[in-house]
Amino acid sequence: MAAGEPDPQSRFGQSVKGLLTEKVNACGTDVIAFTKQVLKGSQSSELLGQAARNMVLQEDAILHSEDSLRKMAIITTHLRYQQEAIQKNVELSSNLPDQLRHLLK
Repeated sequence: MAAGEPDPQSRFGQSVKGLLTEKVNACGTDVIAFTKQVLKGSQSSELLGQAARNMVLQEDAILHSEDSLRKMAIITTHLRYQQEAIQKNVELSSNLPDQLRHLLK
């Protein structure tokens, strides 16, 4: 063996060290990618939760609107009855002056 050449065992050790370094770097990259994916998943979960809360708020608003529409329909019906009663009274009161004239004669 020449004096400047490393022995085969030393070359094997360096080769293993190089492979190990590559594997450690690949694992580090994989951990970073995994961490990014977990963070994305966490944000997705937050967005889904927020969307669910917004949906509940919208549902409450819709139910409140339905209730308001029902109440307005009832009020409209009552106003229609009042309008009919007023109209009848006006028709009856238009005959009142004639009736008074007839009584006063």
